[in-house]
Amino acid sequence: MRDVRWSRRSLMTFALAAPIASGLLRKAGAAEPIKIGFSMGLTGAYAGNGKAALLATQMWAEDQNAKGGLLGRPIQLIFYDDQSTPSLVPGIYTKLFDIDKVDLVISGYGTNIIGPAMPLIMGRNMVFMSLAGIEVNKTFNYNNYFQIFPFGPNASVTFAQGFFEVAAGMDPKPRSVAISAADSEFTQTAAHGARHWAKKFGLKNVYDQSFPPNQVDFSPILRAIQATKPDIVYVSCFPPNTVGIVRGVREIGFKPMLIGGGMVGPQYASVKQQLGPLLNGFVNFETFVPEPTTEFPGVKDFLARYKPKAIAAGVDALGYYLPPFSYAGMQILTSAITATGGLDQRKIGEYIRKTPHQTIVGEVRFGSDGEWLHSRVMQAQYQNITGNDLPQFEKAGTQVILYPAEFKSGTLQFPLPQP
Repeated sequence: MRDVRWSRRSLMTFALAAPIASGLLRKAGAAEPIKIGFSMGLTGAYAGNGKAALLATQMWAEDQNAKGGLLGRPIQLIFYDDQSTPSLVPGIYTKLFDIDKVDLVISGYGTNIIGPAMPLIMGRNMVFMSLAGIEVNKTFNYNNYFQIFPFGPNASVTFAQGFFEVAAGMDPKPRSVAISAADSEFTQTAAHGARHWAKKFGLKNVYDQSFPPNQVDFSPILRAIQATKPDIVYVSCFPPNTVGIVRGVREIGFKPMLIGGGMVGPQYASVKQQLGPLLNGFVNFETFVPEPTTEFPGVKDFLARYKPKAIAAGVDALGYYLPPFSYAGMQILTSAITATGGLDQRKIGEYIRKTPHQTIVGEVRFGSDGEWLHSRVMQAQYQNITGNDLPQFEKAGTQVILYPAEFKSGTLQFPLPQP
């Protein structure tokens, strides 16, 4: 059955690539395509992110093929649905190497999908541009690994830093913190970082408990937190939890000085639209939002072209969280291949490591571990949201960047206002 599934995906993939590739083959004198292979979660838990990332990668391939491809050869994407299941990943990359004979590989979405591919990538000495993996290379220490998400080094600590830096700048300064996190690897990693920064800034930890990842009713938990009277509340959770927490906070009238930090969900168009003005005042991580300080060259054009494609494909309509980074990773590969004049993996990897890269998400520099040299996980406060229409989130002022300082686009409003 696995071979049948792959065969169908192969036919789908080649069908998607064929119209572009065939025309360029004629123009280029029947040049062989450059094959780029990867797995992607198109079904299962990661499907929403996987489909959005795939769309951005396809946009890059279309754009690059319109310019003549790479090295005078058309680009062909070969991808398989990993079903958001780590155990399927090694088989997919084995097939990409042994059957499809790909020239380049990139990763699927997320730490749990990237890790299982690493031994195969390392065994072939391939460059590996990965997407949204937290400290994957800490285990492998692989020279040709690169991670396009802006976590930066020591992400298990730095991911939560921005929230506590924002809190440290408040007047009066907060003195106590509550930490609440879903009982899962990513969210617990974020909570670990939160404890580090709480201690560093001298905050008294008055509540520190986990909850099941499938928790949706948060009234009892929030009342327990409220009873400890924390000045700030750091929350690390997944989209269904986020919706329950935001609604629960409003229902019980809880108004800490600061709340949010590590909630997954507000980055997505569907959650922004679902919660609308209930989000006002929450401060949370974002990877990109359209503020005057983030007008990187090409990003507006990319998002304008992405939106109608995303709506047609039924994926995240705003595309702030993953798509610009998927596209940027491919931009970096493009410049490296062009600069080195070939597909020599050692030369490509060396170029990526040593070169500052100009992309639609700004300048990217990689450190020795393949992560961004400096973290750029933003903390934004949701402000001035009225109603539940989506276009308001495409304008400046609804997602005000508070951290890092070089991208700050507004001032913190506190305590939590009524919606």
